[in-house]
Amino acid sequence: MASGTKVRVDGRQLTVSSLDKVLYPATGTTKADVMRYYLAVADVLVPQARRRPVTRKRWPEGVDKQSFFRKDLEDSAPEWIPTATIQHATSVNAYPLLDGSATLAWFAQVAALELHTPQWRFGADGTPQHPDRLVLDLDPGPGVGLAQTAEVALECREILEDMGLRCVPVTSGSKGIHLYAGLDGASDADAVTKVAKTLALALEKEHPDRVTATMAKAERAGKVFLDWSQNNGKKTTICPYSLRGRERPTVAAPRTWDEIADPHLKHLEFEEVIARVEDGLDPIAELAEDKLATYRSMRNKSKTGEPVPDSAPAPRSGEPIFVIGEHDASHLHWDFRLEHDGVLVSWAVPKGPPLETGVNRLAVQTEDHPIEYAQFEGTIPKGQYGAGTVKIWDIGTCEIEKWRDREIIAVLRGRDGGGLGGVPRRYALIRTEERNWLLKLMREQPEMGPMLPTMATRADIALAERDGTTFAFEMKWDGYRIIADVGETVHLRSRGGKDYTALFPQASELKHMLSDGGTVDGELIALGPDGRPNFSALRHEDPELRYMVFDVLRLGGRDLTGEPWEARRALLEGLTPTEHVAVPPATTGSFDHAWRAADELGLEGVVAKDVSSPYEPGERSRAWLKVKRALHQEVVVVGVRTGKRGISSLLVAVPDENGELRYAGRVGTGFSNAQLAEIGAKLRRVERKTPPIEVPDSDAKDAWWVTPKYVAEVQLAGATADKKVRQASWRGWRDDKDPAEIRWEA
Repeated sequence: MASGTKVRVDGRQLTVSSLDKVLYPATGTTKADVMRYYLAVADVLVPQARRRPVTRKRWPEGVDKQSFFRKDLEDSAPEWIPTATIQHATSVNAYPLLDGSATLAWFAQVAALELHTPQWRFGADGTPQHPDRLVLDLDPGPGVGLAQTAEVALECREILEDMGLRCVPVTSGSKGIHLYAGLDGASDADAVTKVAKTLALALEKEHPDRVTATMAKAERAGKVFLDWSQNNGKKTTICPYSLRGRERPTVAAPRTWDEIADPHLKHLEFEEVIARVEDGLDPIAELAEDKLATYRSMRNKSKTGEPVPDSAPAPRSGEPIFVIGEHDASHLHWDFRLEHDGVLVSWAVPKGPPLETGVNRLAVQTEDHPIEYAQFEGTIPKGQYGAGTVKIWDIGTCEIEKWRDREIIAVLRGRDGGGLGGVPRRYALIRTEERNWLLKLMREQPEMGPMLPTMATRADIALAERDGTTFAFEMKWDGYRIIADVGETVHLRSRGGKDYTALFPQASELKHMLSDGGTVDGELIALGPDGRPNFSALRHEDPELRYMVFDVLRLGGRDLTGEPWEARRALLEGLTPTEHVAVPPATTGSFDHAWRAADELGLEGVVAKDVSSPYEPGERSRAWLKVKRALHQEVVVVGVRTGKRGISSLLVAVPDENGELRYAGRVGTGFSNAQLAEIGAKLRRVERKTPPIEVPDSDAKDAWWVTPKYVAEVQLAGATADKKVRQASWRGWRDDKDPAEIRWEA
């Protein structure tokens, strides 16, 4: 890859170079392999390191050359990497904090192979907390193998569990084994160190021929050195899942106790660890930071309507969100919340977010909230924390430009009619002391960009109603548009004519709904764990499916396409739904009422239908107007840029008004590891030597090309004036669509 190539990782822009440089000569492992590894394990590594200062050990020229430790964040690092400071005896150092896969990718770029962290984390106010874990480093001396070290580890486990401490083993990837036991944070580092030392001395006394707790190297021959000192608040240990700078790319790999007891125990290399993580094996998950522990401790889920999840937040893909709530409690204030590290980092702003420059507002940081809180509105009962009424003042997506322990800069894009005025706004948060910050609107504001299609479509509805059109409103379902023909058998097809009968195993239920046969139009959706439509779940194995029927085109031998919508709707409502086939409600009330319902239910949007309109098959009728809560666009994949996790972005196109395919930019976020693997395999089957359309040289670098036969759907912030997607995020394949059908939305 050429020097200085820009890629996007998790929505962040990153400059990478020399990805083909070999960092492990013995195995030919390159910088690209290192980056691939760290991105593959990000979801399990980051929770172990989150809010811990990261000391990096770097090998810029490879593990057979000189290495060095680095504490301060490199001057060349992107501004969005968060930092926190530590006062040392002779210096103040600003350490990076590992907040996600983009920061891991940066570490790989600068050949920071080893990541070392202490046993404590920074608190929300930026001050070091008490240790949340105890660690024992079992270091085999000369003449001692890994199997003998494992025997001592099993004895340590017994003692720790007798103390009420569950522990997890980690083969260090170097020589020995590390044992981690979770703590409640009540004791300081000195107290934890004393406990670890006492344990080590007790084992030394019981097994003087096999164990030593003495620092002197002369005492270690033929024994396992039980290093208790790494619990000192100034010391660090190799982070679980970190690579090691050894001859081969081994990993500090969390293990099960059954593995430790195996006499053939060995250290693992990075490809083996990737496979374990992909199989869902994460033995140290129980020691991940629970960022919602404080939030849960302050709420009684049986007495408040607020969301109170039982476990730590799971990783969430997609663009970060923000929400600002108007909270009428003991004192009226505004709750300002930004998504970061899987939670909503929160501040109470007594006078509300400023809407003009030159105004500073006090913002007091509060406990982190769950992502689900973004949709919460209602009354918190008296006697409960925060008692009072909560209303959403504005909600939308946010772009984090900088996140440091004393400065945060974010661009917020709210909703039409929201408190921010429906325009993007760039805010800065500056910490003044502990939990007190200043919130201000920055002088340099983002460009407005083109008007959103939603705004234009809503205006069309208002104008049409003024001219006498009566609309009915249906929910916009997030799935595949499917026509069902019912006769002696049931056939499902897309609007383009593709057969999708096999996609819906419960299709025979339609024969019970249409006993005399018929044809209906609807949306095939998959339900996620929360019971809401989830587009990506359509590609899961054995998804929970529903066919939402919203129109009837034929009953028995009677063609209804020429009848007005309200007549067809009356006949549709006379049909009997089944377990997997539903007739969702429609309303002739106001658009705003339907829009609020879609928002509360987390649905894709609203479809406004002229009640007098006939059914126009295959037509983009102005009698049916779609209004989406988020901007989605169908695109045709034409190429692949290589980089992080093997694929850095997809190059996409959209046909113009004449049906000619035109380049439409890149999609570089929203992918899971599993999706990237599936996408790569799918596209390699249609790889071609030349680009199928004209692509700018700046985007064609390091690309390989594919036949433009596959359609995907992306979420985006809008389109540029020259018809390129902005901030596009992957949603999934649209196997129900043909490239010839695709056009720009609105």
